[in-house]
Amino acid sequence: MTLAKRPLGSTGIDVSSLGLGTVKFGRNQEVKYPTGFSLPVDRAIESLLDLARESGINLLDTAPAYGSSEQRIGRLLRDRDQWVICTKVGEEFTTGKSFFDFSAEHTRRSVERSLRDMKTDYLDIVLIHSDGEDLKILEQTDCLATLLKMQEKGQIRAIGMSTKTLEGGLRAVETLDLVM
Repeated sequence: MTLAKRPLGSTGIDVSSLGLGTVKFGRNQEVKYPTGFSLPVDRAIESLLDLARESGINLLDTAPAYGSSEQRIGRLLRDRDQWVICTKVGEEFTTGKSFFDFSAEHTRRSVERSLRDMKTDYLDIVLIHSDGEDLKILEQTDCLATLLKMQEKGQIRAIGMSTKTLEGGLRAVETLDLVM
């Protein structure tokens, strides 16, 4: 079975109807799973990526808040141009705790780090990883303006937001390429 690709709105990006989330590639602390788990070895991730690709999955979802996920993707992913990589900005996970920063400087550094860690010169999708204050993030921070500048430079193909509120989702859909 091979999954068909579908257009992602008007972004010009075609994605499989099923994506592969990668939080378990790099983070096993403070995650909302009923039981604990160990991180997989590299060979297991390589096998999963191969199986996903053979099945027609081309969408990878990751984030800096997913621990070492982005570094492992950078090390293990082959045929980058065959994948749609979706990452996020805003949330970080260090020393066992999450924190949020939507400043222009942090947003820029986060995207640059994701590019470096995943060994790519562009990101297909960057989502703002909301802390629950969707409208405040969109209206009172420089996060979106920073992402738009990076999109103009060709570092980002599409910008969206992983929202937590109805109001935020409705506002985001007015101005962004996609909303999760």
